[in-house]
Amino acid sequence: MDEGQYYPRLVGPSHAAGGTTVLELRGELDILAVSVLSDRLDEITGTQGVDLVVDVRAVTFIDCAGLSLLSRARYRTRQRGGRLRLTGVSGGGSVARLLRMTGLTGSFDVASDEAGAEDEAGPAGSAEPAGSAGFTDAAGTAVA
Repeated sequence: MDEGQYYPRLVGPSHAAGGTTVLELRGELDILAVSVLSDRLDEITGTQGVDLVVDVRAVTFIDCAGLSLLSRARYRTRQRGGRLRLTGVSGGGSVARLLRMTGLTGSFDVASDEAGAEDEAGPAGSAEPAGSAGFTDAAGTAVA
């Protein structure tokens, strides 16, 4: 079993025009991801008035622990006068499916899929995501 396959990845944060923070989550958003990502996400959502877009297009699996992580981030953001939006759920995928199954589809603000795609390429269309975390795994993916 390839351990890297299950390692949760967080690409970003990157900053779009207007001060929006865009985070891209990749891989499996399960209890392991929560243990790895929760402190980092708490740091970002602890900012007063943050405008956060979480891109979940590359999430291949999500369970109740991952849903709890997203719900906590939504709650923390709202408590500090900010907003959290998900992108990448309108085309289906594991996150959209779990939101439908749990009846939480309307609980999250959904941004257009283009909102997350705006920051996928770095300066001058390079393959490096803008504002990547600065750490990469063996495949060259930015990780937090």
